Amino acid sequence: MADAKVIPFGDDPRTRRVRPKSKDAGAGGAGAGAAAKESRGKRPPGRKGGPLAPVPEQQAAPEDAALAQPAPVAPEEPTANPGGGGGWDRRIAGGLAFLRRRLTGDYEVDEFGYDEELTDKVLMSMIRPLYEKYFRVEVKGIENIPSEGGALIVANHSGTLPLDGLMLQAAVHDNHPAGRHLRLLAADLVFMLPVVNELARKAGHTLACAEDAEELLRRGEVVGVMPEGFKGIGKPFSERYKLQRFGRGGFVSTALRAGAPIVPCSIVGAEEIYPMIGNARTVARVLGIPYFPLTPTFPWLGPLGAVPLPTKWTIQFGEPIPTDGYPAEAAEDPMLMFNLTDQVREQIQHTLYKLLVQRRSVFF
Repeated sequence: MADAKVIPFGDDPRTRRVRPKSKDAGAGGAGAGAAAKESRGKRPPGRKGGPLAPVPEQQAAPEDAALAQPAPVAPEEPTANPGGGGGWDRRIAGGLAFLRRRLTGDYEVDEFGYDEELTDKVLMSMIRPLYEKYFRVEVKGIENIPSEGGALIVANHSGTLPLDGLMLQAAVHDNHPAGRHLRLLAADLVFMLPVVNELARKAGHTLACAEDAEELLRRGEVVGVMPEGFKGIGKPFSERYKLQRFGRGGFVSTALRAGAPIVPCSIVGAEEIYPMIGNARTVARVLGIPYFPLTPTFPWLGPLGAVPLPTKWTIQFGEPIPTDGYPAEAAEDPMLMFNLTDQVREQIQHTLYKLLVQRRSVFF
């Protein structure tokens, strides 16, 4: 109604009460007045043409009543993709804001180099397709990781390349109800590689030393360690799912000092992604790496041989082992450290066997 004329309330002559000037005025004089009384409070029928009948007080004509009523609001038409357009708009706006903060330096990094925003928005987004679609990781016992305070997750290590550490980090990040982040302890070699070093620091990984681990635990962080090290990740395929030595139990000593619980973790599926059937030790010495794997596809197929097999993974977190009930000097007791280390190792190994029995297939 772009051409409608707005008339202030009370100025429209049709809405005023019409008073006859004389008894003979109107249609039939007194008869008209009786008709007006009879029609008081009733909606007069609409007419086409003819003079307007007297309108009772505060009674509008049908045409005016239609004008006075608010126009009905048309229902909003559903979009072809509900939430899709707005979702993309928000994503684009969030991405631009993220780039602006990156360019202006308006983001935080702790003294270990951990960049939480970059990890959440970029690094986890890169890992997640591999985690959800390729390896189809199933997570069990995530509730065994405390909702707050420090905790030390101890897991088996395998797979020739350390993809199990990344999948473990994604499992905690995406499944824990408190949205906790895993800070992994990595070997020296990780921080000697040019690009890997920077990405590992940004993702929250730090050097596998007692000082860094204890500091993170005292801050209330969830710390992950794989005590088998290169012995576990570089073992031949014939020894799959057989745990190697857990070292001297340094992780137990760290947990005792910080009073943090130890959460055993078993990972099934990583052993088969690169079946290691041999080790070119001479090449490994030349390259300065612990081992040079030979698999059925690598290095025979070149870069294509580096593609991991799409196995089905299961990650299970066991019952936490508390350490806050021990005295302060317990961290220096070698017998206690040996017993706790053996307890953690046995729990992980037993769970691995249990998961292998339950597994229907390597790939499904």
